[in-house]
Amino acid sequence: MKVVLQKAKQASVTVDGQIVGQINRGYVLLVGITASDTKEQVEALANKIVKLRIWEDEEEKMNRSIVDEQGAILSISQFTLYANTKKGNRPSFTEAARPEIAEPLWQEFNDTLRRLGMHVETGIFGAMMDVQLTNIGPTTILLEA
Repeated sequence: MKVVLQKAKQASVTVDGQIVGQINRGYVLLVGITASDTKEQVEALANKIVKLRIWEDEEEKMNRSIVDEQGAILSISQFTLYANTKKGNRPSFTEAARPEIAEPLWQEFNDTLRRLGMHVETGIFGAMMDVQLTNIGPTTILLEA
C-alpha cells in the first residue's frame, strides 16, 4: 500500500462536473493498493497518518498532528501509484490490485480513519476524477506499508 499525503488549505474532488468530496484544512491522500495488502497494513497506515506530526506548532516546528489541527481528510483511490515504467514508454499497472480487492481495502482504510476520529471525504472508486487542492508548504510525503 502506498499513500501520497499532501497538506492542504482546501481540496475538492469532482466527478462529471459535481463536487463529490471537499475539505478545508487537512490532508489529501492518494491511496494505491496491491493484491498483497492486508487489513492489518491498512490499519497501521491509517494510525500512522493520524499520528504523523507534520503541522507547525507555535515555534514553527513540525510538531502537531492532524488531530491537533482539527483537520479533515480527502481520500482518493489511485491505482496509478503502482505504475511500472521500467520497460518501454507505456506504464504497466499489474502491481495494482484488481478493483474487487482494492475497493474493499480502500473503504476499510477510510472507515479506519473515521474510527480514529477523522472526518473523511472521498472520491468515487474507479471514476475519472478532477482533484483540486491548495498545498500548504508545500508538504508532500510518501508513506508505504
